[in-house]
Amino acid sequence: MTDNEGVRLQKVLAEAGIGSRRHCEELIGEGRVTVDGKKVFRFGERVDPRRAVIHVDGKRVETRAEMRYYAINKPRGVVSTMADERGRKSLAEYVDVPERLFHVGRLDTDTEGLILLTNDGELSHRLTHPSFGVAKTYLAEIHGPIPRDLGKRLRAGVTLDDGPAKADRFRVFDQVGRRVLVEITLHEGRKHIVRRLLKEVGFPVQQLARIEFGPIRLGSLKPGTMRALTVHEVGDLYKAVGL
Repeated sequence: MTDNEGVRLQKVLAEAGIGSRRHCEELIGEGRVTVDGKKVFRFGERVDPRRAVIHVDGKRVETRAEMRYYAINKPRGVVSTMADERGRKSLAEYVDVPERLFHVGRLDTDTEGLILLTNDGELSHRLTHPSFGVAKTYLAEIHGPIPRDLGKRLRAGVTLDDGPAKADRFRVFDQVGRRVLVEITLHEGRKHIVRRLLKEVGFPVQQLARIEFGPIRLGSLKPGTMRALTVHEVGDLYKAVGL
């Protein structure tokens, strides 16, 4: 690319939300920016933001202006699709942006919590493909008391109808009387996997919510609302799937 083509790298980074142009120039000067796998130190470097693959501190920066990334808190009773042939409530009723978006994975109708929405097909595919093993964390309400070794049993794994399953992490989050909230993390996404796993060890789920998808957290996002992901969160997602 010649000096008269493309857009100056610091301008591309600033418009992507990395920081002010001065800050972006400092990042370039410190050798913290790569373009198509090569470190760039020259402030006047020009790039094509639609084609260049840019990383800052090892995290990819999305520079294609048309790409969109959102988190939504799916309410209980809503299907995890953008439309439903049976007329049930769907995610589309809570999405107020003009772009056509994909839902990244699904949640059961009776499960609430975090779903990612994007029009980035490659990222969506990688986030849901089993080979990338992106972890998801859930809060499940069960009835106690629970044995001390429950976490150990879940991490060791159990055998379900469609094969073995296990938790990556497990902890008791809160307990009031017999009502116990447990936090469980898995890296697979088989249908009803959390409910089936806990039922198999004798603790059917009463309520279930997903609170994390890879590096993205639900936080204080209220049911039925959505927010745009930050540039740093998008970079974390790319890093999680090797992009």
